[in-house]
Amino acid sequence: MFDAKKVTNDCVNWIKEFFEENGKGCNAVIGISGGKDSSVAAALCVKALGKERVIGVLMPCGEQHDIDMAQLLVNHLGIKYYVINVFDAVEGVKKALPFDATEQTLTNIAPRVRMTTLYAVAQSHNGRVVNTCNLSEDWVGYSTRYGDAAGDFSPMCNLTVQEVKAIGRELNLPDVLVDKVPIDGLCGKTDEDNLGFTYLVLDRYIRTGEIDDPETKEIIDRKHKMNLFKLQLMPSFKPEI
Repeated sequence: MFDAKKVTNDCVNWIKEFFEENGKGCNAVIGISGGKDSSVAAALCVKALGKERVIGVLMPCGEQHDIDMAQLLVNHLGIKYYVINVFDAVEGVKKALPFDATEQTLTNIAPRVRMTTLYAVAQSHNGRVVNTCNLSEDWVGYSTRYGDAAGDFSPMCNLTVQEVKAIGRELNLPDVLVDKVPIDGLCGKTDEDNLGFTYLVLDRYIRTGEIDDPETKEIIDRKHKMNLFKLQLMPSFKPEI
């Protein structure tokens, strides 16, 4: 049985220890989408560091239909925040490409521009960038390498979606943020539409190895194997000298 209270306290202490060792007095800089992951990660950082040391960055790409959820979070936590619209930067990169880019290439430009933006904020505000990925997404590679998969520390990468939600409730986040249907913010589809299975099914499989549909198991296993490289350090040549 998942003990949300214990894991929340342990994670808060881990964040405190990270900053003691890797940036005493630094701020946590986090991209705020209005979804459960950025909401829970921000709330954990506030509990660990205090709201004065957490900076939210809202990064719409043109019009963002659910930006009110991101606004709700920063107001709920009482943290400092910036709104930086990345539309012109994203379109600038797309227009500069001297070839016909694939659809996936174009989709991944926005999260990589957002990560560049987060590091710009962090470098000017004595900050460390929060990675907001969870175990479920990482398991099947549902992230953009050097985009939302990047960061300086990752409080939730070993927690499933269901566990992240439980921590969100433990931290008294508004239900609308914890239970918000996850969307990628890139192509307009929900995460589960893109994946082809639900997080509930995926989380059960990750934690217990149990799954009812063999076809879904095959899809999950294939995605996991294909995307393991995203979770590993860059391979490096070691010469014999």
